[in-house]
Amino acid sequence: MPQPAFSPGPRDRTVRDAAGNVHAVPAGWELLPPGDAGLTRRVKAAGEHMVVQEKKGRRMFSRGVWAPAATIQRIKNDLTAERSTDAYAKRQQAAAVKREKVQEEYVEDFFGAVVKFLNFHPDFDVLAHRFAKAVTKHATPVGSGTVARTKRIPIERRAESAVIAWMRHQTTAYDTMTIPRVKGKRREVRRMLAQRSKELLHRYRQGHEIPATCPLRVALGQKARA
Repeated sequence: MPQPAFSPGPRDRTVRDAAGNVHAVPAGWELLPPGDAGLTRRVKAAGEHMVVQEKKGRRMFSRGVWAPAATIQRIKNDLTAERSTDAYAKRQQAAAVKREKVQEEYVEDFFGAVVKFLNFHPDFDVLAHRFAKAVTKHATPVGSGTVARTKRIPIERRAESAVIAWMRHQTTAYDTMTIPRVKGKRREVRRMLAQRSKELLHRYRQGHEIPATCPLRVALGQKARA
């Protein structure tokens, strides 16, 4: 059964539970920092521990795992010995090749989903592919934390969200706006900008004449249609 996570405490070697209570870390324990997933999994499976997480905005970040120092050192030694073998190296190489292949396939699928969502008029086919390439390059890297990396929603919705997010940062003044620190105001601004972006996309879908000063053209460095 998973143990409850804690947040960092107000003092060194303390943690805070979900109810706000502060707990001292047991003597003889040390903090295993995040970064080595295999080591962390084994330490957590070995027995008592405290998972420490901290929320920043909407995202939750790992701050490590407190566990008995002797347990952490023993598992570190075991892993070091295991990882020094030829068999482990071969497994890692095979896993890396597999991950790369999966990533290449996903990038290709995501690019196709973006092009399909854009659905630009044939006159803007070149721009559509340049646009899709820019969005895909930004959104698909592993560990990027973008909506394109989530599996909670269909790829079609990921593509749409990634396009709107890219346009918000590249074709609007969102990044330099001074938005009042009022609850819901930033969300309201994002909705307003998303609607403007969708209206702009509609013009490209209809094949309307688009001026060279169009912010999307400028962002992509695309010359106006002859």
